[in-house]
Amino acid sequence: MSIPLFLLFLLIPQTTALNRYSCQYPTRNPLSGCPPNTLVVGPTAKFKTIQSAILSLPHNNSSYTILIQPGNYTEQVNITRAGPVTLLGQTALPDNLTHNTVNVIWHQATGTATTGTLDNAFTSTLTIAPTLNASLTGSGPTGNTVPADTPFGNSDFRAYNLNFINDYLPYSAGPSLALSMSYANGGFYYCGFYSYQDTIYVGKLGNAYFSKCEIAGQTDFLYGFGTAWIQSSRLALRSCGGGITAWKGTNTTFVNKYGVYIHDSVVEKANSSLSIAGKCALGRPWNAQHRSIFANNSLDDSIEPSGYIKWSATDTRINYNTTMAEYDDYGPGFNLTGRIAANITILMNDGQYAPYSSPQKVFQFPFTQGEEGNIGWIDFSV
Repeated sequence: MSIPLFLLFLLIPQTTALNRYSCQYPTRNPLSGCPPNTLVVGPTAKFKTIQSAILSLPHNNSSYTILIQPGNYTEQVNITRAGPVTLLGQTALPDNLTHNTVNVIWHQATGTATTGTLDNAFTSTLTIAPTLNASLTGSGPTGNTVPADTPFGNSDFRAYNLNFINDYLPYSAGPSLALSMSYANGGFYYCGFYSYQDTIYVGKLGNAYFSKCEIAGQTDFLYGFGTAWIQSSRLALRSCGGGITAWKGTNTTFVNKYGVYIHDSVVEKANSSLSIAGKCALGRPWNAQHRSIFANNSLDDSIEPSGYIKWSATDTRINYNTTMAEYDDYGPGFNLTGRIAANITILMNDGQYAPYSSPQKVFQFPFTQGEEGNIGWIDFSV
């Protein structure tokens, strides 16, 4: 039996461990402590923009690291190469995202008079995909049609201590993506993602892992077709609109464990001044094959008593394939009476949750019974 292309890329062995601490720490010689094939981006470096450094990389399978010096970089970053790429934000405190010194900023949204004809993908601050076509969201139940001969993109993308910001307006004004990734594997560690609507898009054959990150938004700010695992992070509610999650399944993805999985994280209002108690939904079904699971999370009082909600009163988009679920969430935002009364949120038991209880199971990394191996492109040391 042949193995699908995207599963082959999940099997890539762990790359040589990067001592990111010695590379990230500010020194007189920024390359001190960095591995071979490291480029520096910054005001006094050869590369002044992140994208210029990316464009200088060969399109082969060699590994490259890009060290980014402190500053605000107003640009769109697009990564199409298949070989491993690691972006490092320079910082003296690499295990604390509140001290990140690098901001990658873009200002664009769709839905306005000048951008209403554009696909959501055009707004993204960071895009990881082999082609423009592969990155397009499209519309309808199956979204954009990606040609069957489209190659898989980056097999091992990593970012540490970077903030990706789409600050078109300080409220939802149409899709305004901070991250878009499709046909690629990506891991994000101590990173911030900030927008209001559609902050993170994980598209078709996209595999994304987030650890110790902060993701901020207002409307459907985790959405896509692919697979995303969010671990030990903070979801910051800037206001309430739609839901936190909006996911789509298609006939080609339903057999896979696509969806978004939020684990051991904190879901709370972005700041204490917001008056949004009981107004924010965990999610709503972008189509009836939506799959998202909140597990072992602390929920503040911003969350609606029902947990999840229907797409709308006249278009529920819910059927037997819809998985909008919780497992062992807690805090003032977990209202058991409200969940039961609304009958929208699935409250999973141990057996129902078991198939989704680890990244290895969700990303379908093969392992022998009783053993869960590493996934080459995920840094489990964080």
